[in-house]
Amino acid sequence: MNRHLKIAAFVGSAVLMATGVAWGQSQQGAAGPMDAFSLPKVQMVVGGGDGDWVGILRILGMMTVLTLAPAILLTMTSFTRIVIVFSFLRQALGTQQSPPNQVMIALALFLTVFIMQPIWSKVHTESLQPYMEGTISQDVAFDRAMTPIRAFMFKHTRQKDLAVFLKVSGEDKPQTRGDVSNFQLIPAFVLSELKTAFQMGFMLYIPFLVLDMVVASILMAMGMMMLPPILISLPFKVMLFVLVDGWNLLVVSLVRSFGS
Repeated sequence: MNRHLKIAAFVGSAVLMATGVAWGQSQQGAAGPMDAFSLPKVQMVVGGGDGDWVGILRILGMMTVLTLAPAILLTMTSFTRIVIVFSFLRQALGTQQSPPNQVMIALALFLTVFIMQPIWSKVHTESLQPYMEGTISQDVAFDRAMTPIRAFMFKHTRQKDLAVFLKVSGEDKPQTRGDVSNFQLIPAFVLSELKTAFQMGFMLYIPFLVLDMVVASILMAMGMMMLPPILISLPFKVMLFVLVDGWNLLVVSLVRSFGS
């Protein structure tokens, strides 16, 4: 048993070392030599001056942003629409906990990364990389990062939903998109995503609902009143979904719904 543990520890160490070397080599072209991958040095000083509060506040702000990262992922990307549509699909099939929540969320996350990859590439090229090199300030980096993200949200936000938050805020009517604040755009985008996801979920329900009605009618005609229709229709719904390659059709439809 100890021998197996030693072998497993050695293999794990080798994998970690190989991963670190591969990551460092992949970053050489963009970030310089291997020493650029070294972790930042952290120093803790007791009894510092008033100027040290600036660094402390920056660290506190960064930690706050990290805690809000899941909310940002939910509200400013395609994740909301995808995960709601997957939930509607499971309800329409009537499979209860299959596929599991972990599988659905993981697939939704990977699809979100796939859809948002061009936008995040722009953020990295135009904002994050120049800021890390020290060529632009933090405010400029934030504005550059929000530009492609705001363009994505504007593209998938209905004018009616945006008008609701503009009216509730009580501010003057904006003349351009630049006059619309993020606090007005983000909830309007989420509201539009919810509506679109429910529309797609309704379209998913129709064929399975028809199949349930057909099975229920056949059971009533045969006098099987005590037999639950869902018990008979479930295998047929799963078979229908597999025969039409439902996962492929659904994923393609979701990806194309965010296209041009």
